[in-house]
Parts: sequence; C-alpha cells; structure tokens
Amino acid sequence: MGSINTRLVLAMAVIVGTLIFNNLQVSAQCGGSIPQLIAQCSQFVKIEGPKVPPSPGCCTAVKGADIPCVCGLVTREVEKIISMEKVVFVARKCGLTVKPGLKCGSYTVPPKRLT
Repeated sequence: MGSINTRLVLAMAVIVGTLIFNNLQVSAQCGGSIPQLIAQCSQFVKIEGPKVPPSPGCCTAVKGADIPCVCGLVTREVEKIISMEKVVFVARKCGLTVKPGLKCGSYTVPPKRLT
C-alpha cells in the first residue's frame, strides 16, 4: 500500500509541476527550490485528507521558496489538486509569516487564528 501512496504523491508532484512550472523562466523568478517544494510538501497540501503538520524536509523547502510569488502562479487547475488553505497552514506551521489578504490563486489568506 505504501507503494501506491508513493506513486500518488509522485504523480501529484509531476502534475503540479507541469501545471505551475512548465516555464523554467517563470519558476526561476520564484526561487530555485520549486522542485524541492513540490517533492517535499505535496502530501501536506493535497485537497484530500485532514491538515497535517509538515515534515522538517517540507519546512526546509518552504523556507527556501518565495511563497507570495508562488501564490501568484496558482491557476484554477492547480486549485483542483492543491488546497490553498493547507498551503497557508503548512507555511505558517513552518514559521513563515503569511500576511492576511495575500491572494493565492482565488484564495485570500485570512488572519492567523490565536488558537
């Protein structure tokens, strides 16, 4: 079963990579760590399933990416696969400040809850 999950995550990473970053010049403007971000974090931001705290590897990748820039590249197709709410959750769990009001695709980042 682990093999199926691994293939699903890999397939998702390929799909997201193709949808967002098919132009290397565009991905370069958001930092060079985009492939690492996809590989390390896709399992934490997929639409299915609960919010799960990200792994240390995912946090390392998140801290190396320009999140507002990446958010500017999100399309409707990406939003069918990736939860923007989970993207913000992961970024904040990794210690990044994600400002309320930031547009990530069609999603607008809400204020951080004090819970």
